[in-house]
Amino acid sequence: MTMDIIDLRSAPEHLPTLARWHHEEWGYLNPGETLADRIDKMRAYLGEATIPTLLIAVENDKVLGSAALIAADMDNKPELSPWLANVFVRNDQRGRGLGSALVKAIMALAASSQWPHLYLFTPDQEVFYSKLGWKPLSKEVYRDTPITIMQLDCL
Repeated sequence: MTMDIIDLRSAPEHLPTLARWHHEEWGYLNPGETLADRIDKMRAYLGEATIPTLLIAVENDKVLGSAALIAADMDNKPELSPWLANVFVRNDQRGRGLGSALVKAIMALAASSQWPHLYLFTPDQEVFYSKLGWKPLSKEVYRDTPITIMQLDCL
């Protein structure tokens, strides 16, 4: 079995599954947002622009995980852009390096697009991202959740 990282644009049938996963994982950060709202927002990944882009890990036509490049991930940090977001690997597929592969693919996309920096926020994965070269920028509370904002120098 081989795992591939592809753009969601080439496999849009996976959008509802990914939306459900993302909603279950991070819905608490967007109180009041429904699964239907998330599906509607995620349709933006099917457009032609580089931002937003959602890359997905697939194996034998099954989606295993995702990572996105988006313009903004925190409404109170409009000066920071672009962002790595929606890094998710299905529970039964964790520990295989899929998360790292997806993050590295987004990092490569940002570098090839000549963005000097890439940002992310995480409630609990600072060590994971540090191993991939990300540096902590600040620790804050966002939507009642303690988080770390991290930065990657792409160029």
